[in-house]
Amino acid sequence: MKKMESIADFIQKQKVAFIASVDEEGFPNMKAMFAPRKMAGNCFYFSTNTSSMRAQQFAKNPKASIYFYNKGRFKYEGIMLTGTMEVLHDDEIKREIWQTGDTMYYRKGVTDPDYCVLKFTAVRCRHYCNLKSESFDIKDLK
Repeated sequence: MKKMESIADFIQKQKVAFIASVDEEGFPNMKAMFAPRKMAGNCFYFSTNTSSMRAQQFAKNPKASIYFYNKGRFKYEGIMLTGTMEVLHDDEIKREIWQTGDTMYYRKGVTDPDYCVLKFTAVRCRHYCNLKSESFDIKDLK
C-alpha cells in the first residue's frame, strides 16, 4: 500500500497530465491537460468541452492512458496509468469539480451543454524513477 500512497502523492503534486485516446483508425492521440480536478481511489476527473475531439473519441472507444511526470535537475520520474475514460454529463459531478474561472471555457457556466467531465478509471500502472521501471495492477490509489 505504501507504493500506492507515494504514487498518489506524486500525481497530486503535478500541474499537467497527458491524456491519450484512440482515434477511429486505432492510433493513439495525446494531449496535455490541466491536472485532474478530483482524485478518488483509482479514478481521476478532468473537465473538458463536450464538443472536443477527445470527448468524441472516448465516447466511441473508452480505452485511455494518462501520464504524469516530473523532471528535476538530477531526477526524472514518470507514471503512466492505463484504463478507461467515461464522458460524464451528470450535473452533480460537474458542479463538484467546477472552479472559479471556468466560465472562460464554458461561457454558460456549470450548465453549459459544452461542459462535460472525463472520468478516468485506472487499472494498470507503470512507474519510472532512478533508471528503473515497474508495472503493476492498480486496486486503489488512496
